[in-house]
Amino acid sequence: MAKELTPRSENYSQWYNDLVIKADLAENSAVRGCMVIKPYGYAIWEKMQHEMDRMFKETGHSNAYFPLFIPKSFLSREADHVEGFAKECAVVTHYRLKQNPDGSGVIVDPAAKLEEELIVRPTSETIIWSTYKNWIHSYRDLPILCNQWANVVRWEMRTRLFLRTAEFLWQEGHTAHATKEEAIEEALKMLGVYVDFAEKFMGIPVIRGIKSANERFAGAVETYCIEALMQDGKALQAGTSHFLGQNFAKAFDVTFMNKENKQEYVWATSWGTSTRLMGALIMTHSDDDGLVLPPNLAPYQVVIVPIYKNDAQLSEINEAVGKITAALKAEGISYKYDNADNKRPGFKFADYELKGVPVRLAIGAQDLEAGTVELFRRDTKEKKSIPLEGIEKYIKDLLPKMQQNIFDKALAYRQSVTREVNSYDEFKEEIEKGGFLLCHWDGTPETEEKIKEETKATIRCIPLDGDKTPGKCMVTGRPSAQRVVFARAY
Repeated sequence: MAKELTPRSENYSQWYNDLVIKADLAENSAVRGCMVIKPYGYAIWEKMQHEMDRMFKETGHSNAYFPLFIPKSFLSREADHVEGFAKECAVVTHYRLKQNPDGSGVIVDPAAKLEEELIVRPTSETIIWSTYKNWIHSYRDLPILCNQWANVVRWEMRTRLFLRTAEFLWQEGHTAHATKEEAIEEALKMLGVYVDFAEKFMGIPVIRGIKSANERFAGAVETYCIEALMQDGKALQAGTSHFLGQNFAKAFDVTFMNKENKQEYVWATSWGTSTRLMGALIMTHSDDDGLVLPPNLAPYQVVIVPIYKNDAQLSEINEAVGKITAALKAEGISYKYDNADNKRPGFKFADYELKGVPVRLAIGAQDLEAGTVELFRRDTKEKKSIPLEGIEKYIKDLLPKMQQNIFDKALAYRQSVTREVNSYDEFKEEIEKGGFLLCHWDGTPETEEKIKEETKATIRCIPLDGDKTPGKCMVTGRPSAQRVVFARAY
């Protein structure tokens, strides 16, 4: 199966598409631009959900759910917000179908036109802040720390599985605060949660930063982000956290009585990640043989494949594997034992390598006699024979080493293609090679737009960490506060 993958060096985009399909992660649906997430792909997303949900709750957040449909008038209340999403909105205009009189099927009932059209949720700030108006009256009602796991619709014309689809899954946090300082602290705290998740669970090194005004979320005062780099040298925005100021509170007249008995508008944040993280996971770590999954997010961390010639050998292997799996379970290691007789071991090996299972154990009659098992590491493709005795301890020690190795490899690649550029001519040459370019920019939208139009590169972020040395803009020569990160991006 892995032989069917297009090599990355030949066509990276096709390699990605092949891998998503052949590793049973997702497929295109009958609805144009939408995807079906298959069980194996959804199992990875569930692991992501589980870990992020735990992290959200540990920081004091609770889950809630808000409507899929938003009255059209709600989007009109915040000018920047409606302008940012207007071209991507799906609109519900009628609420009933009826049989076509000619018997050819169903048609929209013209008598069932809605008095006000409904927007299928592209993001939930408006519907949530219309709700928060009923929840917030006094400073005692604050803060509100809510998260929602949901689907959203943004009518994309050019779609790619996981990376950009008309409907996708995500989480969106929406919080309300009594002060500006608390809201900014919240936005930065959640950015930190995203950094921890990306690096400790996904094995993806990220840069924390602030978006430029051109790239800022529609309706936000400030957008914080984490930016990751894919193997083809393109950037991918892996998560955003927005300080919304009082924009949505003013739009929906959400005020509270502060401690001085004065009415004040509430301060807000929103933050989110989506199934786009699946695309990041694939493109950061995988190779020409298939997925490479970090152990912390693998649906099962170990797969065991028996090799046998007859039922008697299989019976002995089954008994030995029963002891192995009990020991793995006791150590909290997830596993799958594939003793199905409809596929040969070689096919299973290739299939599990394609699906990125971190550790593969192969065990046959000769292994039982020797008291050993063959272990294969997906991250390094190293194969070795190890003792059956204490195998669970060996794997328990091995998995975090694999997790770190996967992260280190991604970090080393990012470092190798991150470089400082000082002139615009040099920039035009270097951007063709991919990677992160650290450049001085004069802070104006006009210069940013000129660079984007001429090179297809965008400012991924203004880094929060690292060198803050001022300089001169590579395009205009005007003063620059610090270097910013440019790249071509997904």
